[in-house]
Amino acid sequence: MLIRVLPYCGGTLALAGALLSPLHWLGEHLFTFHMIEHEIVMAVSAPLIVLARPVGLLLWGLPRTTRHAAGSVMRMAVVRRAWDWCIGATNATIIHGVAIWAWHVPVLFDAAVTDTLLHRLQHLSFFATAILFWWAIVWRSDYGASAWHLFLTMIHTSILGVLMALAPRVLYVAQTQTAMDWGLTPLEDQQLAGMIMWVPAGTVYAAAAMTMLALWIRHSSGRKAQNA
Repeated sequence: MLIRVLPYCGGTLALAGALLSPLHWLGEHLFTFHMIEHEIVMAVSAPLIVLARPVGLLLWGLPRTTRHAAGSVMRMAVVRRAWDWCIGATNATIIHGVAIWAWHVPVLFDAAVTDTLLHRLQHLSFFATAILFWWAIVWRSDYGASAWHLFLTMIHTSILGVLMALAPRVLYVAQTQTAMDWGLTPLEDQQLAGMIMWVPAGTVYAAAAMTMLALWIRHSSGRKAQNA
């Protein structure tokens, strides 16, 4: 039980730290901190919560009537088929990737910064699609496939980070408009945000991919030894 409680608590605290702590306020004023917030949601909180598999515990925490209603919905054939489709490794990787790239289109990102409802929708889509992605990686795919999809995610998010970091002009006008108050130019704020997506976030995906690759090699070697 402890092995499930610890990652769940860690993931929940990371999520709260990203969305409810002063980090969220800082993210409204500096693109750099906004990017840190997003990466914590997608690359720290989501995988930790997925490792805990807390669905059963969360259901038992609901009132009895609500718990039974939620269980009935989850057992519906259409819901189960939709869930199974969404947590296929390829589908989950694409869904998560589309969410990341779509929300980083400058016009959409700036719109989310200036509209509270859109901002909440942005965070929800990042977290929800990250849950699908990490669930597919951890619980539904073999180690080799998981390593491959983690590597792909590292590549495309790093490319997005590079585009932001090396852009010759400011792309996110609304997000960077208060950067001067913090001693940064708008372009410097954007460059730092891109670097965070490029290097630290890319390192998380790379480390996870290397872990899965090592497990795949170990599993393959053990299977060959058994067949020898």
